[in-house]
Amino acid sequence: MDANETDQIIWRPGPDVAARSRIGLFMAKHGIATLEALQRRSIEDVEWYWRAVCDDFDLRWTQPYRRVLDVSRGIAWPTWFEGGLLNFADNCVDRHVDAGRGGKPAIVWEGDGGETRSLTYGDLAREVGRLANALRRLGVQEGDRVGIFLPMSPEAAIAMLAVARIGAIYTPCFSGFGGPAVASRLQDSEAKVLITADAFQRRGQIVRMKQTADEAVAACPTIEHVLVFQRMGHDVPWIAARDRWWHDLTASESDRCESVAVAADHPYIIIYTSGTTGRPKGAVLTQAGFLLKAAHDFAYCHDVGVDDRLFWLTDIGWLMGPMLVTGALVHGATGVLFEGVPDYPKPDRLWAVAERHRVTVMGLSPTAVRALMPHGTDHPRMHDLTSLRILGSTGEPWNPEPYRWLFEHVGGGRLPIINYTGGTEISGGILGCFPNAPIKPCSFAGAIPGMAADVFDEDGRPVRGQVGELVVTKPWPGMTQGFWKDPERYEETYWSRWPDVWVHGDWAYVDEDGFWFLQGRSDDTLKIAGKRLGPAEVESVLVGHPSVAEAGVIGVPHEVKGEAVVCFVVLRPGETMSEPLRGELGERVARSMGKALKPERILFVRDLPKTRSAKIMRRVIRATYLGREPGDLSSLENPDAVRAVAEAK
Repeated sequence: MDANETDQIIWRPGPDVAARSRIGLFMAKHGIATLEALQRRSIEDVEWYWRAVCDDFDLRWTQPYRRVLDVSRGIAWPTWFEGGLLNFADNCVDRHVDAGRGGKPAIVWEGDGGETRSLTYGDLAREVGRLANALRRLGVQEGDRVGIFLPMSPEAAIAMLAVARIGAIYTPCFSGFGGPAVASRLQDSEAKVLITADAFQRRGQIVRMKQTADEAVAACPTIEHVLVFQRMGHDVPWIAARDRWWHDLTASESDRCESVAVAADHPYIIIYTSGTTGRPKGAVLTQAGFLLKAAHDFAYCHDVGVDDRLFWLTDIGWLMGPMLVTGALVHGATGVLFEGVPDYPKPDRLWAVAERHRVTVMGLSPTAVRALMPHGTDHPRMHDLTSLRILGSTGEPWNPEPYRWLFEHVGGGRLPIINYTGGTEISGGILGCFPNAPIKPCSFAGAIPGMAADVFDEDGRPVRGQVGELVVTKPWPGMTQGFWKDPERYEETYWSRWPDVWVHGDWAYVDEDGFWFLQGRSDDTLKIAGKRLGPAEVESVLVGHPSVAEAGVIGVPHEVKGEAVVCFVVLRPGETMSEPLRGELGERVARSMGKALKPERILFVRDLPKTRSAKIMRRVIRATYLGREPGDLSSLENPDAVRAVAEAK
């Protein structure tokens, strides 16, 4: 990463902005003068901190907890809020209706074709009640698992909340999955019911969801019923003894369903993440843990409050989907759900959504920005984006050029980009930026309060000024309660390298000013001629070239260096591959990174394999390039990219 592009402060909060921010108000309330002091106290006095956070959000407990944290089973298996009973849906819906906000918009939705719907908190409460009663009529009981395979729609939010209301557990599936990927999640979680849709639109084309669901359910003997939301009104295959229309089943149900008070650590969601082998991992997140961590991060990092409209470009099958719904509703704000894609029907779609729905907090990935940049700056400029006050980003490390493009041409140089990183097993973030702290391009201001984050070298010692493993040394609410039915794999994945240390799998470094930067996944690490570095650093150099839209960098075996760099480059529209350009890119990397890191090969590729959350799957690139089995591909947004890598020139 070019230091000249990242070592200067790009945004500073004004005193009023900092003081009015939710994190600023929390600090003032508790007499804490600096973010550093807040972070230090939050990990030195864990019980005080999380009790104060619960009080700040006025979460509703059916039965008060006796103790905040118990680690008697070991740091990998903490018990949070012992003795406390609550309900996730009660805190996201009923609490606000009871407070007089029943007429306020809770969910605003826009479909692929431009159609819109809005549900108030009162509407949402009634819809959740009807579906919760319908699920009970189908035999779903507390602790049963329910698959949710729906597009990004109000029904997805209703389904999540209805399952939680009756104390059941849901497993979300990405709307773009094929049958085998859905089946693997339903099989592993032993789901009793699947909630799906007849079809939905993507880029104007019909995606026949029910057919995919039928293929999955055929391999899942535990599924007793399939509940189908009529999204498009299409004829679908039907098994009368098993399938039920959502509208038929809920029509005769009462719109009131008492929420089930469950223990704080009662499972809320089993959400699957890709493994490097063929089997995804089912992270178990809890009702209180996920609720509190999402509430915390959206309040103190993204400054979401009751008057905000929160939008994130995501899908219900990835963690940011449930986080978007939770982060908005727990704070009594409005969640904006978008079923479409950023560049359909035109490359201004995201900015049109933001203008149309008066979005105040908007999140997207660096990959989305890189994809929109080649279309020019006229698209964001033609829309009134003055409602925006915060831009959020997550999913992968930034490159300086797209970061500045977003800052200048979407944010007008006035909005902070709240960079945010963590993971599915975290229930949110480890590192973040804050509305009351200065920001360097592409950086994180530091560890999110409550997260005892550090950077370790190969020997498990804290380091600064050099790349190391991102680790967490104390538990936090929201931490996964292991992998579903596989505690040993959980311990092996996160806790086996150093005693009582969570090794997250990301490379990070902290600069001399205390700003943090990510360098990609540590299992993607390059070690060239004895030097370790993350591939994102080389990718930033390549993406800085005016001809390059995206880059994926891997290390491959080399007899002399141990490993050599191979770069896969996606060119911008209108650019053509050539040997002079290949040579120019190689020299650019050598000049920036040193001659020892000059790429062994630079290959031009039409697409890179990515997840729906926009992470480049470098392990898939590497395996494909080396002719090896790529492992689990279920989270790929663009399966054709695997062939593109194989055909790269």
